[in-house]
Amino acid sequence: MIAVRRGIGRRLAGWLALGLALGMAMAPGGAARAQTTPLVVEAALDREVVAPLLAAFRAAHPEIELDFRDRSTLEVDARVAAGEPAPDVVISSAMPWQMARVNAGYARRLDSPAARRWPAWAKWRDEVFGFTFEPIVMAYRLDLSRHMVPPQTHADLHRLLTTEPARLAGRVTTYSPLESGVGYTLFQQDARYTPRFWDLVAGMGRVDARLEASTRAMLEGLSEGRYWLGYNLLGSYAMVWAQDHPEVIVQVPQDYSLVMMRMAFIHRDAPHPQAAEAFVDFLLGR
Repeated sequence: MIAVRRGIGRRLAGWLALGLALGMAMAPGGAARAQTTPLVVEAALDREVVAPLLAAFRAAHPEIELDFRDRSTLEVDARVAAGEPAPDVVISSAMPWQMARVNAGYARRLDSPAARRWPAWAKWRDEVFGFTFEPIVMAYRLDLSRHMVPPQTHADLHRLLTTEPARLAGRVTTYSPLESGVGYTLFQQDARYTPRFWDLVAGMGRVDARLEASTRAMLEGLSEGRYWLGYNLLGSYAMVWAQDHPEVIVQVPQDYSLVMMRMAFIHRDAPHPQAAEAFVDFLLGR
């Protein structure tokens, strides 16, 4: 079940749901496959969420053998520098890490009509491109309302953490900034947006909030009943999950919502640069 409250959250969620979760128009396939070119994509992007996009790319480019590797943000970042061999394309929502790798010279410039048309605010030097934009959300179990009024704002969440520490003890979850690049990024952005974030951190500590390395782990804990409330989940994953798990409610905060941009670049040492360019062009052309 999904409860999207703010206008911007609805637009962002709708864009992402249409683009990734509901699938994209399938391009007609070509001739029978004779010889294929490998393409390795290292991505911090749930395979289930991106499956329609991958299927559309395979249909449009039967000459390319796509090897999509779904990993954590930490694993993806490590493979950028490790090489041996380098991946062709790198995708991650850990924006500071992606920018750091690009500025360190790990990206290959993409010179194509789609890249030139891409908005200037969503790319850097035609080397890295933001291609999804989604709200960061809260999520809670449907039966939370039996115990307390579910939060709709950050202030509501802080109030619950302050007034219900006994009932929420061990039942709140959020990202670990040590285990997740996304978690680290969100921690930074929250702290920059409002000084009251530290009050929220103190409240999380008061209820012994459980730290997870991924949105999926938080959602699984909510569905299993181990957690009642989750903070700072990726909106796309949460909304797709809630479609099949009605016990989970997704709430875009009414006061403000951080927006995460998922970023892609072609590795400078991509073994298959033409296939990599075709893949990133496909992302930008959808």
